[in-house]
Amino acid sequence: MNNLGAIKDQLQQYNLDGILLTGPVNRRWATGFYASAGVLVVTRGESLFITDSRYIESAEAKVQGATVAQIGVGESYPGMVEKFLTKQGVRRLGFEQHVMSQSTYADYSEKLSAELVPAEALVADLREVKSAEEYAIMRQAQVITDKAFADVLSNISPNMTEQEVAAELVYHLMKHGGEKPSFDPIVVGGPRSSMPHGKPGPYKLEGFVTIDFGAVYQGYCSDMTRTISIGEPTEEMRIVYETVLRAQLAGISAAKAGMIGRDIDKAARDVIEAAGYGDYFGHGLGHSLGLEVHESLKASPIEGRPIPKGAIISIEPGIYLPGQFGVRIEDVVCLTGTGCENLTATPKELTIIG
Repeated sequence: MNNLGAIKDQLQQYNLDGILLTGPVNRRWATGFYASAGVLVVTRGESLFITDSRYIESAEAKVQGATVAQIGVGESYPGMVEKFLTKQGVRRLGFEQHVMSQSTYADYSEKLSAELVPAEALVADLREVKSAEEYAIMRQAQVITDKAFADVLSNISPNMTEQEVAAELVYHLMKHGGEKPSFDPIVVGGPRSSMPHGKPGPYKLEGFVTIDFGAVYQGYCSDMTRTISIGEPTEEMRIVYETVLRAQLAGISAAKAGMIGRDIDKAARDVIEAAGYGDYFGHGLGHSLGLEVHESLKASPIEGRPIPKGAIISIEPGIYLPGQFGVRIEDVVCLTGTGCENLTATPKELTIIG
């Protein structure tokens, strides 16, 4: 997977002669190669990938469309970049303003003759739309997630702790081919389930248990949430669960390429507000994902941009009653011209254990 050409094609639109990518995620998206250390410079002419001795052999074998160079002892990335930019005649150089630290920016500013121009949106916008290859990888990441959840669900018992369930999730997603979790799993039960991002603790499972996790596969993330019940739920618990499920289905139904993010959010939020729980849904309906589990697009009340065709986003409404319980249901969907395709296969009917 290589996106150097797509980046080059956008440089003129942003009035740039080149762009400097210092963040590992954008470097990976651009070249298809991951290294924790390195920089990538893409210009209208040539491109340069610099890394250190730990990665140089792999980079030389895998990076296509760019000159690969090793940083030597006593050399600096800004110094090597400046030599390259001078040869390429670069005057305006974009950079990732939200990735680069202030100290790194100061170092580059001092050593580069080119003007540094904030241009993180150039790559972020390109990453919003997933290619067929990216889509296939993300579908497989979700398959792994579905399988891991099914394995764990078949063995859950009230005697288990939140931490034990979290550990089982990680084990099973890696057993099915995942590289690692896409984030630390969230497993919280009983009154703790009212915390949307609560950490698993040494607590026995009780009441509603919210399970939120995902797998990384070939660098790409999945994300899924299900809420189960340990023992018979109360009438209010059932009402809240069904309200969240109806809201989620409404959000999925509204999700379509070209829809404004806040309008997708509103379709689900209206269901929760009509049921009288509007004050207890305090986060956005969803977010885009890919190489990162949270990327730039949102389905939230503050998102005024249309979601493009090919974007993959989560749909995850929730209701959280402090000190009582919480419910969240999350699927991942890919937006099409006529609606969306749900990548998540795990059923959403309420599962009752014990």
